[in-house]
Amino acid sequence: MLAKSSGWTDDGLGEMLRSLREMAGWSLSRMSKAAGYTVPYLSQVECGKRRPTESVVDAYGQALGGGGVDRRSLLTGLLAGAVTPSALRDGILAGFEKALNDPRPHVDDWLERVESYGRDYMSLGATVLQPRLARDLVILQGKLDSPDLWGAAARLLTVQGKTLPSASEDGAVRWYKAAAAAADRSGDLATRVWVRGRAGLALAYEGAGLATAATLAEQALALSDRPSLGSLNAHMALAHVAAQRGDTATALAEAQDGERAFDAAGSADDAASDFAVPEWRMRTFTSMLYSRLGDERAVAEQERADATRPATLPRFGVHIELHRGLMLVKAGDRHGGLSYAQDALAKLPTDKHSLSLRLMMAEIEGLAATGV
Repeated sequence: MLAKSSGWTDDGLGEMLRSLREMAGWSLSRMSKAAGYTVPYLSQVECGKRRPTESVVDAYGQALGGGGVDRRSLLTGLLAGAVTPSALRDGILAGFEKALNDPRPHVDDWLERVESYGRDYMSLGATVLQPRLARDLVILQGKLDSPDLWGAAARLLTVQGKTLPSASEDGAVRWYKAAAAAADRSGDLATRVWVRGRAGLALAYEGAGLATAATLAEQALALSDRPSLGSLNAHMALAHVAAQRGDTATALAEAQDGERAFDAAGSADDAASDFAVPEWRMRTFTSMLYSRLGDERAVAEQERADATRPATLPRFGVHIELHRGLMLVKAGDRHGGLSYAQDALAKLPTDKHSLSLRLMMAEIEGLAATGV
């Protein structure tokens, strides 16, 4: 079902409807007859003079539902999503064109593409990833006929969610829930646990959607509490949730469980992917946790993260610097801590910024302003 029209932005949607109609070879008159709307009305929608309502988009989806690509799923699934308008427009149109012209790729090609996104997430900003992900999700929607492809979709949806804010109705939380559902369709236990654990930690680390973060993490551990990257993420998610709720004992207990999972299933030190947790990344998780708790152990975790992190990942070095700024603020040096964090973030090119960094900075700013 489509999202409620009150939650939509109409920026660019009319143009996309027109482009999709034209790529399908339909005239406006033919669309008018098929959709049950007048030509002048649809013309105004496509020109951006009228807001494209849920029923209009669904009518286009119904009319364009034939052919080699599931256009109705494309429309209802992605136009109701939460990518920024420019990324959504560019990504969907590029994906639609590619899906019409490319031969059907092999499952292994998609699995390799997913791994590539895991690596790219570590160095590219959200503005670069969003249109690419939108394009590939469009293509993949029309090809979900095997468990492996559902698993690939689940991981891509998770990465997409990490580029989006969690506060809006159509933000990251919605994508994470879709990723969990796609993982279930894959039937692969490791994927089901990883998607929920990773989504839970992404939300909890950023201090957003704590109730959803806890639910996803608890679901992951209910599926399997055996040591894995998924259970590691889930335990660390619950640790961060507890820390932000003022439950220090639970936070430390969950962190210990996370450490045990890391000892058994942590990734090789040279692994640079969102689907991996090497030493430096685990120390980044724990550095943020101890910084939030005002625990002096954060200093050692920060030093270990800096000592083991590859020099090719400067964005995650800024994570650690923001943790240090957070600690200064919590220690009472509000101005010094805020200035430290602002200076660190300013040194990173804007196109390398991530949602996590922006939310972390907002957390520091809030604490500096209130002292709470």
